[in-house]
Amino acid sequence: MTTIGRKQTKTGVVVSDKMDKTIVVRVERQYTHPLYKKTVRQHKNFKAHDDNNEAKAGDVVQIREHRPFSKDKTWILTKIIEKSK
Repeated sequence: MTTIGRKQTKTGVVVSDKMDKTIVVRVERQYTHPLYKKTVRQHKNFKAHDDNNEAKAGDVVQIREHRPFSKDKTWILTKIIEKSK
């Protein structure tokens, strides 16, 4: 996760591309638990706007914060880092 000005960017894997002009991106983060010192993995799904329907399930993509497109969709696809096989 990086910040460009005040807009965050995240990298994740496309889980679903079944909606028109919308993809669901799963972003995973890994951290060490403060008390037990165990590595914990968490994930969260973000809905992102994909204007040309370019991204497919399994692609690694980068998304950026944007003004709200709808109730749930406040991210936009910036680039496809790696295509799925």
